[in-house]
Amino acid sequence: MADIQGSYDDLFTAVPGALAELLEAGDTGGSVAVFVDGEPVVDVWGGFADAERTVPWERDTIVNVWSVTKTMTALCALVLADRGELDLDAPVARYWPEFATAGKEGVLIRHLLSHTAGLPDWDGPVEDVYDWASATARLVAQAPQWEPGTAAGYHSLTQGFLVGEVVWRITGRTVGEFFAEEVAGPLGADFHIGLPAEHDRRVALGVPPPGRDEDYLAAAAGDAAPAAGTAMRLRDGNSLAWRRAQIPAASGFGNARSVALVQSVMACGGSVGDVRLLSAAGCRRAEEEQFSGEDRRLGMPVRWGLGYGLFGNTFGWGGWGGSLVVIEPEQRMVVAYVTNQMREPAEDTRGMELVMAAYDGVQGLRT
Repeated sequence: MADIQGSYDDLFTAVPGALAELLEAGDTGGSVAVFVDGEPVVDVWGGFADAERTVPWERDTIVNVWSVTKTMTALCALVLADRGELDLDAPVARYWPEFATAGKEGVLIRHLLSHTAGLPDWDGPVEDVYDWASATARLVAQAPQWEPGTAAGYHSLTQGFLVGEVVWRITGRTVGEFFAEEVAGPLGADFHIGLPAEHDRRVALGVPPPGRDEDYLAAAAGDAAPAAGTAMRLRDGNSLAWRRAQIPAASGFGNARSVALVQSVMACGGSVGDVRLLSAAGCRRAEEEQFSGEDRRLGMPVRWGLGYGLFGNTFGWGGWGGSLVVIEPEQRMVVAYVTNQMREPAEDTRGMELVMAAYDGVQGLRT
């Protein structure tokens, strides 16, 4: 059996066991954390941080979690809304006047958070995602592909620039700066949107699925075809330019511990320990259903809340390649899984297997 490092409560032995099985089955490396009541009951890791399997995955190894980053950016917006600085029902143009062109006058802040704004595709060169001014200028020039609020289409790259620009207009800080100062810093969470060079040594680069190489393209869930718009490749996500840029929908770096710690705020009514980021009502906003139906980009039924996907009595989101966070407010539990080993989306059930293993433990904990 693969060697698993870290610690866990005896009730949760199924979680490290499941991670060990994934590594035994061929995965390169990864980490899993389960937090209950804001405290870790599982914090484990194993495998390797490099494709050659020469560098062990360590306690402080971090990885690009791709679209799990969206949950961090959404949390920033919800914090501002809870403080009364951001009106979720306001037009985007109230904060970003230049946005009110090409038919976007009726786009509301809640449309940005729920993938219903009609701006799902990135139609510029990959290089423009590394330049904030170029990225936002392209979005200002675009017209919605549908009447905002009437349909959903996953804003895989664009959501982060849209929400991030609003954060900057309100606070004068980039979303990465706001997140570091107002969320990660107070919590002591090792998660970064825009990665400083001193952390490069800790990064586990993405490993393509078997039979693929670094030209592996991002695709919608359940689809082997590239996502609409500019195709993002694994080599883009493994680049220095990607790490340095702030791409708030997709370029967050962290480990399972940091993801679970941050999102425990949402599971625990707005606070973790003595740090309160949101009111209980502010947390509940994430679960307010904004759309239910077929997502035009993902090609599958979804329920979108405000910045999070809704799944029964849980909410959260996953990232390209396999990383996942699931928040369960009833149990005050968060399960986070991050990995450098990508799998084809249609075949990847790893995250949910780990979530189900965690449920075995939390049920015992509550009895």
